[in-house]
Amino acid sequence: MVPFCLAVLCACSEPEPPPAPNGSSAEAEVRLEVVASGLRDPLYVTAPREDARIFIVEQGGRIRIVENGRLLDTPFLDIRSRVSAGGEQGLLSLAFHPRYASTGWFYVNYTDHAGDTRVERYCVSGNRNVADPGSARLILRVDQPFANHNGGLVLFGPDGMLYIGMGDGGSGGDPLGHGQNRGTLLGDLLRIDVDRGDPYAIPPDNPFVGRAGMRGEIWAYGLRNPWRFDFDPASGLLYIADVGQNQWEEINAAPLDQGGLNYGWNIMEGAHCYARNACDRTGLVAPILEYDHGDGCSITGGLVYRGARIPAIVGHYCYAAWCEGWIRRYKYHPAREAPAKQWAFGDVGRITSFGEDAAGELYVTSGNGNVYRFVPAR
Repeated sequence: MVPFCLAVLCACSEPEPPPAPNGSSAEAEVRLEVVASGLRDPLYVTAPREDARIFIVEQGGRIRIVENGRLLDTPFLDIRSRVSAGGEQGLLSLAFHPRYASTGWFYVNYTDHAGDTRVERYCVSGNRNVADPGSARLILRVDQPFANHNGGLVLFGPDGMLYIGMGDGGSGGDPLGHGQNRGTLLGDLLRIDVDRGDPYAIPPDNPFVGRAGMRGEIWAYGLRNPWRFDFDPASGLLYIADVGQNQWEEINAAPLDQGGLNYGWNIMEGAHCYARNACDRTGLVAPILEYDHGDGCSITGGLVYRGARIPAIVGHYCYAAWCEGWIRRYKYHPAREAPAKQWAFGDVGRITSFGEDAAGELYVTSGNGNVYRFVPAR
């Protein structure tokens, strides 16, 4: 696929991982292992730095902990009374402050009873396995005109800034034109500094700071519903999986320090003119990978694997199709195309998200109530 704008993609490269033992394929080297079951709509897995526990977000408004292989009965946080859950709404993600060990701070993204997005900060209590629900501090609130396309991920970047994925506000086809409107926080990837300002500061190197009619919080725009994105410092890339409209699902990648990029929605859906008419692609960034709805719908954006347990897939971006339930991996090479490979895991339900622990090992959450971990097959 030829990008619309070649200049935005760096010629990044990295060494290939060592081959799998005995020449076997990466597909044969990986299986999924259940680490927690009986959950209510798990949507995300993460962990603080240098912490052996994993934290699981449930859509209804709870955060659960798995410690020493056991799902704890008492939730880490329970804000079900504040959350509107169902469909694409709910408690959607969790991010621990880079200095969580000293601050005790973590951030959540959820939809409130008005259906609007709230990013809030909480603090752990004196019990390391229980947060203080009374410590809530509102960081950002964004009005949502419709009940879908909320985005939902909060994630600290390598630069220490908090990034927030925001969908276009919903309905279908972006009827309010948010994707190309830099005067709104919808249809964007936001970047804010939660260590300065009240309740946050806008980083001075954000691309639209001081531009008339544009929001300084915006790092990138032209997004339909960036449900999940990922930073991969080893390759110097930011990956964004954007859920498609009627026909095309897409994965984007760009240099970590390249702000102000326009990913094309709703001029484009994937690498194609959305309205079926001629469209001006000038300045738009093409996806590095796309597939149509005959192959799978509603991409569940994933992560680049950087763990130690499965060398054969180090550097591979892992993602899924929510409707079909398949899981694939893709090794991005800026100079050449490479095929995506699909695992034969069997029926693991509808994959709602990917996540990782403090060691960089990979997890998936499923609509069947399970959380799975990628482990070596042998």
